Amino acid sequence: VLRALGPSLASAGLGNPLADPTLSVFDANGTVITTNDNWQDDLNMPDLEQLGLAPADDAEAATILYLPAGAYTTVVSSADGSSGIGLAEVYNLEPAQTGM
Repeated sequence: VLRALGPSLASAGLGNPLADPTLSVFDANGTVITTNDNWQDDLNMPDLEQLGLAPADDAEAATILYLPAGAYTTVVSSADGSSGIGLAEVYNLEPAQTGM
């Protein structure tokens, strides 16, 4: 799960949160894998809710990706070009591997 938070950061006491964050994920070649603005528009919206990882604010971004091992870049930007504080979060949904 990848999330881009902005408006909900105000409840944590941060000033000037990013009003409408957009999340973009790129592969190692710089190709866009996915972009999300407003998590409720994502096809995985029901899964985000079921996992308890749906952002608190409708303007925040989130998606679920199943990616092979490799290098990726996540960019949080503003949907309207404004500036502010944003937070990128990445959650691994796979169970931890234990030693043999």
